[in-house]
Amino acid sequence: MRRDDWLLHQLPVGMVEDDFLARFLMIFQTIADTEMHQIDTLAHMFDPTVAPDIMVRALGSWIGIDWIDSSLPDDLQRRIVREYSSLVQWRGTRRGLRQLLELISLEPAVVHDSGGVFLENDAPLQPPHVKLYVATSGWATEPDLLRIVRAELPASVTFELHVGSRQIWPPQPDNGGEAEIQVLQVVS
Repeated sequence: MRRDDWLLHQLPVGMVEDDFLARFLMIFQTIADTEMHQIDTLAHMFDPTVAPDIMVRALGSWIGIDWIDSSLPDDLQRRIVREYSSLVQWRGTRRGLRQLLELISLEPAVVHDSGGVFLENDAPLQPPHVKLYVATSGWATEPDLLRIVRAELPASVTFELHVGSRQIWPPQPDNGGEAEIQVLQVVS
């Protein structure tokens, strides 16, 4: 904790007694107080729980989150940055995708994949395929959810994205208005 007269207090005793010098020095202390406050709070600028709103989105962009909408509630933006930073290490994995979908939808999600670890020459010939099931797109629009999922998956992976009872990706052809919809119950 800094004294109110921290700059003045650094002068020799004889100079402190000069009223003009004390008032003159207070001008510089007022300017320096702003800088000292910024230095004192610098450590908090990198903590998403207390950083200013604009800094929270900047922190998110540093770890690859370019999809935080500034119109989302402040506490949700902070939660997204905080939780996503802990699941970056799981990016592109079943666990990472499930947690990401749950973070976005605020509902349980299910992820099925065909990936794995295979011995040499035992790997399947077709590319890995992932099926993602979530009850709702949550705070994101369905196109935004699709864009986020695409960014999280490795480039060679094919995928299906189901929101509620509808398959969002790949788009299903309309069979004369009677598209077949498989209803899946999302469980954790």
